[in-house]
Amino acid sequence: MIRGILNAIDEAIHAVDKNGITIFYNEVAARHDGLTPREVLGKHVLEAFPSLTKETSTLLQVLQTKQPIVQQAQRYQNINGQFIDTINTTIPIMLQGQLVGAVEIAKDYSTIKKLGEKVLDLQARVNPSSRKRDTKNQLYTTADILTNDPALLQVKKQLEKVAYADSSVLVVGETGTGKELFVQAIHALSPRNQHAFIAQNCAALPESLLESLLFGTTKGSYTGAVDRPGLFELADGGTLFLDEMNSMPLELQAKLLRVLEDGIVRRIGNQKTCRVNVRIIAAINESPLDCVQKGTLRPDLYYRLNVFSLLIPPLRERSFDIELLTSHFIEMFNDRFQKNVQNIDHSVLQLFHQYHWPGNVRELKHTIEHAMIMADGAKLSIIHLPLQLQQMKKSGETKIRPLREVLQETETALIQEALRQTGGNIQQAAVLLDLPRQTLQYKLQKQTKV
Repeated sequence: MIRGILNAIDEAIHAVDKNGITIFYNEVAARHDGLTPREVLGKHVLEAFPSLTKETSTLLQVLQTKQPIVQQAQRYQNINGQFIDTINTTIPIMLQGQLVGAVEIAKDYSTIKKLGEKVLDLQARVNPSSRKRDTKNQLYTTADILTNDPALLQVKKQLEKVAYADSSVLVVGETGTGKELFVQAIHALSPRNQHAFIAQNCAALPESLLESLLFGTTKGSYTGAVDRPGLFELADGGTLFLDEMNSMPLELQAKLLRVLEDGIVRRIGNQKTCRVNVRIIAAINESPLDCVQKGTLRPDLYYRLNVFSLLIPPLRERSFDIELLTSHFIEMFNDRFQKNVQNIDHSVLQLFHQYHWPGNVRELKHTIEHAMIMADGAKLSIIHLPLQLQQMKKSGETKIRPLREVLQETETALIQEALRQTGGNIQQAAVLLDLPRQTLQYKLQKQTKV
């Protein structure tokens, strides 16, 4: 059973005894190397892989040092001539304090690496230092941020102010709230809008790959490495957007902090440095203080990035926007699908207001897209919605939200509207709300912390 499990997982596993003789070699490892398990099992590592030496074999290194080698990038050409890129972790096997062997676990990320290199090559072809681009016609602007929500209207005003500064910005919002839309709008309004805007998601990439994407590589720095600029160099003069910053490994966060402090980058494997002029905008999908507390975001990086924060409220707190966005997406998909939907059934809108929207605006957009594909006439009905929403309606299981949550949202909306009407004057807003000034200030401070 154990052997079957180890052969079924998608990581390559190669284990040797204390003498370097292979005792386990799964099917994935065999596919990586272009061999069969029979050609490796029972043989010494250097016999099965004559291109290796005691110095280059991580398994033999670990047997000698008894120290693990963690998350090491490796690129090699297998027996079939195919280049394989892996992230390897090699650890000693200890039994009652005695070394009995070593095991190496390798994750193939060749496809991801190739895609990343293609992105870098495409970015490099559009050389921002030699050619200016009219990015206003390519990126979202504040006109694309559709909202009737008082809190989000306030965010738009903040966005317009911070765009003209050159400070770092931290955008906080749940997945699907449209954080990149706001970031692109900042770039489009900024003095940097004739230079590059580059976005990079920091999640689901091995640390070594993300580091090479950001900082670039030097020929010979590792097997197969070539001279290639990183995203910092490609974004010189423009804006670099780092999404899901809290997913970036902490060691890489420390390197990013140094770039933010002095504007100097160094390609992997190079002793030379270069100065870049890049505005960094970062986004996270959780509370930044929670990320700091959990250890997924360095405190010093947070305080350096948090020169200015934009908090994007989730769709469930923006009831004013549901119908506005629904109409917008219907118009969008009418054009895309060549349809003529003009109305939406009241029961659909009622369901939309009762639904919690965990996927936020992105989920609403995909829901409307599904409904538009299914619709034949001029009106969207419950039967056109995705199955899970239809089932909610039929079973009457529309989620009743906690009273405290609804009251909090209503209070926030009223306060924001009062501030809007009074131009941000707290004293006048307190009069409109029939509250003592101190009470209003307390509530504003509480909202800011939340």
